[in-house]
Amino acid sequence: QVQLVESGGGSVQSGGSLRLSCSVFGYFYSNYCMGWFRQAPGKEREGVAGIYPGGGKIFYADSVKGRFAISQDNAENTLYLQMTSLKPEDTAMYYCAARGGYCTSEDWTSTYKFAYWGQGTQVTVSS
Repeated sequence: QVQLVESGGGSVQSGGSLRLSCSVFGYFYSNYCMGWFRQAPGKEREGVAGIYPGGGKIFYADSVKGRFAISQDNAENTLYLQMTSLKPEDTAMYYCAARGGYCTSEDWTSTYKFAYWGQGTQVTVSS
């Protein structure tokens, strides 16, 4: 069983930075796709950044390109999301997700394809 645990959320002012972490516990796939998603009140969950290490692929939503960076530390079994130049519209609950197999630019945001989800960490950006 895979368990994902996010941390690092908080409250910052516009223009600030945060780094989210997602620790992975339990058996994990040798070939996998992971992603960061967010959901604001009254809105659908959306993909923010995704990574497919087996294919050397990284994906970003247009809204965060140039501001957010996804990375992983295999030794620590941890996925990161470095967020800079934060805006009030980035306010949301952020979730880490994982699935076996590959992901592509067409499907990395497909939430239904992800088998495992963390509990979420809140990010609040004030103007």
